[in-house]
Amino acid sequence: MKGYGLLIAAIVLAALSGVLYWSNHKKPSESDVKVSADVPPKILTVPEADITRIDVKRKGQEDLTLTKNDAGKWQITAPKTLAADQSSVGSMVSTLSDLSSERLIEDKATDLSPYGLAQPAEEVQITQKNNKTQKLLIGDNTPTGNAAYVAMAGEPRVLTMASYTRTSVDKGANDLRDKRLLTFDSDKLSRVDLDAKKQQIEFGRNKDQWQIVKPKPLRAEDAKVQDLIRKLADARMDLSGGNDDQKKTVAAFAAATEVAKARVTDASGTQELEIRKNKDDYYAKSSAVEGAYKVGSDVGQAFDKSLDDFRNKKLFDFGFSDPDKIEFRDGDKTYYLTKGGTDWWLPDGKKADAIPAETYLGKVRDLAASRFVDSGFTAESMELTVTASSGKSVEKVLIAKNSDRYIAKRENEPALYELDLSAVKDLQKAAADLKPAPEPTPPPAGTGKK
Repeated sequence: MKGYGLLIAAIVLAALSGVLYWSNHKKPSESDVKVSADVPPKILTVPEADITRIDVKRKGQEDLTLTKNDAGKWQITAPKTLAADQSSVGSMVSTLSDLSSERLIEDKATDLSPYGLAQPAEEVQITQKNNKTQKLLIGDNTPTGNAAYVAMAGEPRVLTMASYTRTSVDKGANDLRDKRLLTFDSDKLSRVDLDAKKQQIEFGRNKDQWQIVKPKPLRAEDAKVQDLIRKLADARMDLSGGNDDQKKTVAAFAAATEVAKARVTDASGTQELEIRKNKDDYYAKSSAVEGAYKVGSDVGQAFDKSLDDFRNKKLFDFGFSDPDKIEFRDGDKTYYLTKGGTDWWLPDGKKADAIPAETYLGKVRDLAASRFVDSGFTAESMELTVTASSGKSVEKVLIAKNSDRYIAKRENEPALYELDLSAVKDLQKAAADLKPAPEPTPPPAGTGKK
């Protein structure tokens, strides 16, 4: 019996030892966590303007170093020197400068291993301008996966940090580098060249308006040129595949067919972007950054355009503002319409009926080429003159009938515009429909009104 009692005691002792070991080494569950206060404690507080360097070490990844230069701009200096996306780095710096926890797990932890902090998955060291450094340790995720265990190096506290906060500081070079393929200043852009569809097109800037300079001076549709510039400014490298995929991209670019080359010139010089295509995929190589990159199809298609895609098809430039006067000579008939105050007036001094007048104005405003032609203008049969901006702008369009089509040209310009037959007939009809406004209806007899 005595031996049996000793056996029971030994079993109980072993069980208690196991429970003690497990309780000391198990990873805390969410129910084990003690909420410290209504406001969770801060992990780190540093004046954002004082941070001059950030070093990030992640298991299985290249080390990352960010440094702020004398101009206050961030730059990636490791694993290699790269331009940094100032907005992305600024967001990361902002998060680190005022880093809040979710919960306090242990105020004085003696063993960091249960939290993955003895050998952390990530270390983020912050250097201030006084050379003081602080290091954030990021360990395992909590059991629910909604947070991660964190600690500051040299401090005994273990806390949790929200997963979305961890995501904002868990960055590598590809996350933070400037992904723009061209780095020009749109406001200081003076020239854009596009080689596409076996054509060489040059756009020049005149104040805020873009015009076609080559292959010959032509009116450009400013919105189309601005859209091309936006696509060039927004062209980004696709780095989702990582470094191994990047090597494949360089090889794919070399084997692909050239679609277009675009060059932009601003105050700092000229940059070039070459677009190539292989099946449905587009690739780009820039003079501003090293390597070749995959780009979206919208970028590739934006440059795959001809000269006519950028030409202004509208015959008049007065746009949506009302002109001062419209003169239309159609054979032996002449129509005048003049703006006075908020009304339109006919040549005999009578106020024009507003509805036909606005219809006529719309037909003049909408006159546009169905296509551009190189010949076909013979003797003019119509002349349309629009005066705007208090007489500062006078646009004259001559229209000639050639067989079953109409060819138009702006005075003193070489370009020829072919017009739809229906557009000319609608203009003629709208002019013929101009009429005086109806006389005011007299008040009924006996009302006493005059």
